[in-house]
Amino acid sequence: MKLAQVVLDIPVQSLDTPYTYVVSHDEANVEIGCAVLVPFGPRKAVGFVVSIEEVDEFDDSVCACASEGSSRDDSRDGDALEDLFTYGSVSLDETLPSEAHYGFGAQYDVAEPKKNASKKGGKAGATLKLKSIERVLSKPYFDEEGAACAEFLSQRYIAPLSSCVRLFTPPGGVPRIVQAKAGYWRVEEPAVGEVDDRWVTAGALINDFAPRKNAVKQHAILEAVKSGDVRVSELSLELGSIGSALKALEEKGAVKVELRRRLRSVERMDGGFVPTRKPELTEGQKKALEAIDAAREAACGEVVLIDGVTGSGKTEVYLQAIERTLGEGRTAIVLVPEISLTPQTVARFRGRFGDMVAVMHSRMSQGERYDQWDYIRSGEARLVVGARSALFTPMQNVGLIVIDEEHEGSYKQDSSPRYVARDVAEWMVQRTGGVLVLGSATPSIEALYQCNKNPHWHLVAMPERANGRSLPEVEVIDMASEFKSGSRAMFSGRLLRGLQEELARGCKVVLLLNQRGFAKFLLCRDCGYVPECPSCSTSLTYHEQGSKLVCHHCNHEVAAPAVCPKCQSPYLRKFGAGTQRVEAELRAVLDAMPNVGPSVPIIRMDADTTKGKGAHQRLLEQFGAADAAVLLGTQMIAKGLDFEDVTLVGVINADTQLNLPDYRAGERTFALIEQVAGRAGRAELPGRVMVQTYAADAVSIRAAASYDRAMFLRSELPKRKILGYPPYVRMVNVLVWGEEENEVRAKAEELRGQIVALVRDFGSDDWRVLPAAPCVLEKLRNVYRWHVVVKAPHGADLSGVLARLLRSRKADPKVNVVADVDPNDLL
Repeated sequence: MKLAQVVLDIPVQSLDTPYTYVVSHDEANVEIGCAVLVPFGPRKAVGFVVSIEEVDEFDDSVCACASEGSSRDDSRDGDALEDLFTYGSVSLDETLPSEAHYGFGAQYDVAEPKKNASKKGGKAGATLKLKSIERVLSKPYFDEEGAACAEFLSQRYIAPLSSCVRLFTPPGGVPRIVQAKAGYWRVEEPAVGEVDDRWVTAGALINDFAPRKNAVKQHAILEAVKSGDVRVSELSLELGSIGSALKALEEKGAVKVELRRRLRSVERMDGGFVPTRKPELTEGQKKALEAIDAAREAACGEVVLIDGVTGSGKTEVYLQAIERTLGEGRTAIVLVPEISLTPQTVARFRGRFGDMVAVMHSRMSQGERYDQWDYIRSGEARLVVGARSALFTPMQNVGLIVIDEEHEGSYKQDSSPRYVARDVAEWMVQRTGGVLVLGSATPSIEALYQCNKNPHWHLVAMPERANGRSLPEVEVIDMASEFKSGSRAMFSGRLLRGLQEELARGCKVVLLLNQRGFAKFLLCRDCGYVPECPSCSTSLTYHEQGSKLVCHHCNHEVAAPAVCPKCQSPYLRKFGAGTQRVEAELRAVLDAMPNVGPSVPIIRMDADTTKGKGAHQRLLEQFGAADAAVLLGTQMIAKGLDFEDVTLVGVINADTQLNLPDYRAGERTFALIEQVAGRAGRAELPGRVMVQTYAADAVSIRAAASYDRAMFLRSELPKRKILGYPPYVRMVNVLVWGEEENEVRAKAEELRGQIVALVRDFGSDDWRVLPAAPCVLEKLRNVYRWHVVVKAPHGADLSGVLARLLRSRKADPKVNVVADVDPNDLL
């Protein structure tokens, strides 16, 4: 008979092991990756099949006795049952997980009763019959490789297996079980699915049937159909209600009405697609392609890091590497940071590969993402371009994965499973014999470290721009000196002169400000009061539009007070500068400039102006269509933009990230300045960059201004090594949070003690467990947050050791605990 290992779609840690079910003859279409309906105690559950094996129906191991033993810790099973009360009542003689945990199909110790089942009349040691899968609910969402990847994610990132499996399912396209009434469960169909259009086509008797003269709509329908197939919706728009006319024509055999699948957001190119021309490669591009070809021939999952300056032609290297991969009959995935996934970026790939390209990103509707996912599953798409989640689309036979701007923090998932896309992609290509290509003008320190230590990582430098032009000169403007000289303006004199010169010439300017809102915060000049969010440990941001204070963490919103709520003083001052305030002051400055004036538009791009669907593309098109214009924005404008007539880039305040209490603050500041500088002078027109800062002597700023990474690393690496931060160690940030501050603190301190004991038994002397401490954002959305940081050398089984504690601990309804393996920050 067939046995299936099923992961229940219930995201709790204590139910994260596969359960064994029989595949009955009535459900012979069960496949790995299918969603299925299974019995689970007195209720039903939706699960995902991760393994299927044929076994001898009379094999004793299939009907194992409880007394013959499971090597599992039975104390954890009670926790599993207790956690299940969240989802429905369960009796204590509930069946329990099989030993197939993390080794799908490896063993056959089947679901067995708890040892105390005899309290309800059960006999200890009695043979348990397996339950059967009741119904198949979907086509396969993933294959054996997807199941193996979910297992890898669960182990490495100490995440519930169900959450990991969920990554491989279509957006909004999974059925779920809901409790309709006490004791009754029903399957709720997916919220998103296929969309069919009704089409009218020519029938066998279309030329033989003649409607009555006064049957105007029938005549119009026949005339339209004789020209080609037409949608019913299009006919209805032109003719109004056509139901009875269509029915009459269909009965006469003149037309046929059929359903056809409509793919939302899948844009078909017109016939005669001609790929964009391949330019002549530079020496740096040729070396990069040679390295990728060598890695592909090795077929052992090697990594190629392309260290190419902005404008060096990394995208062309990706395109030609993809072309060679597709030519071998394999497929490719390209990951791009969400904020860099602009229409320009997508157009580069579609221009070369046409309808073979699928796109996945969060700005698409759920229905559009579902259709793209299904387009990939159909096999018609052979290249996926998207954000980090594109890794888990149902692409078959992947031979190449490209991660552009690999240093970007957005490649780290911030919810369970908290994976690092780069590390998951490396695991994938090692399994398939493919190649992982990383590209960046500012590679992460971890990637550079791997190239130095790991023989399977290869570094290729592309130090020159593809057009042969030099990188723009970067001028650092010391705002502290400007202040001492009496200037109180937001814009320095040199930046204003640069604005006037470039805009008067009809060129474009990009201004970066790494925050949103009108001002950072309000402050009472009499008593020092700053309005704070009642639910988060942060000040409220002032917004000019609507004169309101907003928390950018939980969206709490209140009207800006006219006087200080604490001392009633009218002297409330706005501190800091958000994009709205910069836009207002910049508008006043430009209006007064000779040869510039009100005709020069300011296009603001931040989280507020781009929240609507299509807003991102519309604003970029507006900027591109203008003659002289200013693009003012946050980090989203630092990458992925390629406008030939941008000749000046200004950074309003380079200190924003530098002052964060985060060990990566210097690295992020260095990368941001170099990245945004690359937006200038990308074609024939020369470019320049002006960086305003109150920390002109900071190494990260001076190094970025001179494009001197070695200077930055000489300063940064010794500090990381002494303090024990990546790349010299691996870290796990154990987060603890809840609504009661005292309970959170007590639980964090208790966990810290347990981890110390665990490390003493299973770790080594070079492991470090830092004291439990409040997070930098101690309170967020009315929840108190503490953490315990664990550090270990490379090669240590950090996840395996901590999983012993975190997977076995009993769930606490008041305090949550989760492990963030390889955290991107400690905020």
